[in-house]
Amino acid sequence: MATWINTPAELQAYHQLRPTRIGLDTEFIRERTFWPQLALVQMAVGEDVLLIDPLAPGMAQALAPWLADTSIIKVMHSASEDLVAFKHTCGELPRPLFDTQIGASLAGIGGGMGYQKLVQEITGVALAKGETRSDWMRRPLSDSQLQYAADDVEHLFALHDAIDMRLREQGRQQWLADDAGRLLASVANDEDRWPHLGMRSAQFLDSSAQLRLLRLLRWRDQQARASDRPRSWILDNELAVTLARTPPADAAALGKLLERFPKAPRKLADALWQALDTPLEDEDQAPQMLPATDANKQALKKLQDAVAQCSRDLALPDGVLASRKHLENYLESRRWPAALAGWRQPLLEPKLQPLLP
Repeated sequence: MATWINTPAELQAYHQLRPTRIGLDTEFIRERTFWPQLALVQMAVGEDVLLIDPLAPGMAQALAPWLADTSIIKVMHSASEDLVAFKHTCGELPRPLFDTQIGASLAGIGGGMGYQKLVQEITGVALAKGETRSDWMRRPLSDSQLQYAADDVEHLFALHDAIDMRLREQGRQQWLADDAGRLLASVANDEDRWPHLGMRSAQFLDSSAQLRLLRLLRWRDQQARASDRPRSWILDNELAVTLARTPPADAAALGKLLERFPKAPRKLADALWQALDTPLEDEDQAPQMLPATDANKQALKKLQDAVAQCSRDLALPDGVLASRKHLENYLESRRWPAALAGWRQPLLEPKLQPLLP
């Protein structure tokens, strides 16, 4: 039976039990904001499941010591967005982190598995799916919402035990620790310096256009953070690429162009023009997207085939060792990507380096 927690004192009482691990999950809303709005925190402590109301006064401050206490392992599933919500609301990240989705991938159980599928795979329990699009900000929550929320942490310890044992047998526990640490570091320093590299359409832009796209995406990110609005509400990807590929001659031409796009940020036209027309201080360091030439496609295919073979040798799901984006970055820069440092580098670099054209 889950326990509703809506006062800091109730939560602090459980902290005095000094658990060595907790299961964590969140429900949040992010449809109209840049930052996720934390609506519920689910916590498994021993045999108990706590449903914690972060909207209650002082609750965010009461949660922070739990997250910061490094003597407590935080077991979570697919934690990336939950981490952002914790950081924004509580000012802390849950360390150390055991992410069961990452762990299942590294243990060879399956890549990118959802919580319900992984629970059924490991425990045989079939969970209901009923409240995935619920309004978690409303109070009181319904019985079905409370049950759904409790289920999200009820089985985390069973997943942790099974996955950790398998990783230990395979000698891969450090792999998970490294990847969880990298995930935490990416959330702690969440400003993407080179956001243009994440847009597939950038590969069809010349180098000057890619730099203009970088300026626009950096500006968009700053505006979204400051106004707490989704990035696409500031400037959608299609318009950003259009402006980068064929920039208007002046601010007046930009204004006319924006009239053709219903969702264009016409009120921000002056700031948008300044961002488009003003070089960044670090533009000379900006990596470029790999051009979509036949030669590059063939070279990338060789790298992907080598990674796929290595994945098969290690019985790892596709996509765990290296993403297409990372391989494109390696092919373009000839420098080993920082995202593939750690345990991946000695496994992959000796196989991939000879394949560089």
